[in-house]
Amino acid sequence: MADKLQKLLTLLEVERIDKYLFIGNSPSYPPRVFGGQVLAQSLYAASKTVDASRNAHSMHAYFLRPGNPKKQIVYEVDPIRDGGSFTTRRVIAKQDGVPIFSTSVSFQRFEDGLSHQFDMPVVTPPEELETDFEYWGMMAEKYPDRFTPPLMQALERRPVRRRDYLNPKPQEPEQFMWFRVLDPAREIGDDPVRHQTLLAFISDFALLGAALLPHPYTGMSPEIQAASLDHALWLHRPLRVDEYLLYAMDSPSAHGSRGLSRGSFYSRSGELVASVAQESLLRKKKPVSDS
Repeated sequence: MADKLQKLLTLLEVERIDKYLFIGNSPSYPPRVFGGQVLAQSLYAASKTVDASRNAHSMHAYFLRPGNPKKQIVYEVDPIRDGGSFTTRRVIAKQDGVPIFSTSVSFQRFEDGLSHQFDMPVVTPPEELETDFEYWGMMAEKYPDRFTPPLMQALERRPVRRRDYLNPKPQEPEQFMWFRVLDPAREIGDDPVRHQTLLAFISDFALLGAALLPHPYTGMSPEIQAASLDHALWLHRPLRVDEYLLYAMDSPSAHGSRGLSRGSFYSRSGELVASVAQESLLRKKKPVSDS
């Protein structure tokens, strides 16, 4: 497991080759670069150009083109503002000189102030739930023609209620999932940049699927063309990804081949540590003509 975590950290913590220039790579699978990867790599690159006394509090991003996992990604950081309380960075991710992703990230020095939050939903605790690794291993054994055995990852996911991927039924557009990064050797440490980077990576998991819940489709359905269009992340409070976080997701709207999904991350103790929102492409594919 330590090897899996180290590979994930090496993937997300991009290489700095100049003051505002970074290089990132991708795993060979999936066939296009995962959105959470470029979110995390961009956030990490931006964070490394900001004074350590300021932490990221918001990130607004657009996915412009599919990324090719066989090619390096160049991250160009633009230091557009260094203010008295806030710092802003703009990041463009490029392949072959063409932008595939853009984001703006805002950082703030710590301040005391007003505080409130929504209460954490009451759900089944993670210890009583099946992991994704266990579930997809069972599905691959039961339906070897449809599913492949999962690879053990550093990221553990435990859905509170699992969708039927063989025969998805419309349901309320709300889902809950426990997440944590498996770190038995305590390799992650206490660096807030590292924890925020890993949360940005996690924040793109399952979020698009919330907009498909009221419809008889999943992200695996061959009838649906699905892709993330944009992504916003707000970091409210200090957080740790090596401890369980509840990811509460919902979808208030889908229309015009676009779906809106929202999410909230709660610590095990009930603190709302981060919020996300994402619009996605949800396009029904036209049937292939027999002529």
